[in-house]
Amino acid sequence: MTGPASVDDGPLIPRDRDVHPVAYDPGYKTSVTRSPKFPLLAMDSTVTEETGPVFGHDSLGPLDNNLILNWTKGAAPAVGERILVHGRVLDENARPVRNSLVEIWQANAGGRYRHIKDTYFAPLDPNFGGCGRTITDDEGRYQFLTIRPGAYPWPNRGNDWRPMHIHFSLFGRGFGQRLVTQMYFEGDPLIARCPIVETIKDRGQIDRLVAPLDFSRAKPHDFLAYKFDIVLRGRRQTFFENKPEGQ
Repeated sequence: MTGPASVDDGPLIPRDRDVHPVAYDPGYKTSVTRSPKFPLLAMDSTVTEETGPVFGHDSLGPLDNNLILNWTKGAAPAVGERILVHGRVLDENARPVRNSLVEIWQANAGGRYRHIKDTYFAPLDPNFGGCGRTITDDEGRYQFLTIRPGAYPWPNRGNDWRPMHIHFSLFGRGFGQRLVTQMYFEGDPLIARCPIVETIKDRGQIDRLVAPLDFSRAKPHDFLAYKFDIVLRGRRQTFFENKPEGQ
């Protein structure tokens, strides 16, 4: 007799397309040419999506989740407002996604990326690379020490600006849980004026992308903290003795 399946294995819950941004939105200029021309197909998950390789676990350095110091390997700090970004990675059944790679990248305090195609007038910070990574613990927790990114203009309409934001990439425990998203900051007035944000038509879904201040994790005279929990696709619960697993 075999035991119950691991909560990290098994078929994935179908995606809820209603919570995703619309693919075609004329207000977001590049979506006009990039959006698909045919309806999306919904298919059940297979072993290809339910499993996946492990990335980066054996090559993490002690400063990988400290963007203030990792570019200079601790020799000099980045310029800007110091912040802590933390949270938990959970699945749709509120179970922690353990031992999963979380990567972030962002603009510097002036709103400029360290990228050859970023031509914004703001200067580069010689002590800031703008990317980091970490692994979730057994409770799905992660954290990054970084600089609050600046807003920046982008060539969409006459005078569009991106709100302050941090990009997140999560791999989960299988390819079907893969998620690339963005975190915004509580109180930023540019959130309501961003054409990219406006592709999300449900205000409640936008609010889920906004990290609130968390004074319980702030460090006096050092940094503020923002809490950003992330939910990945869950796995269908298996039934045992007429009860869903875990309930």
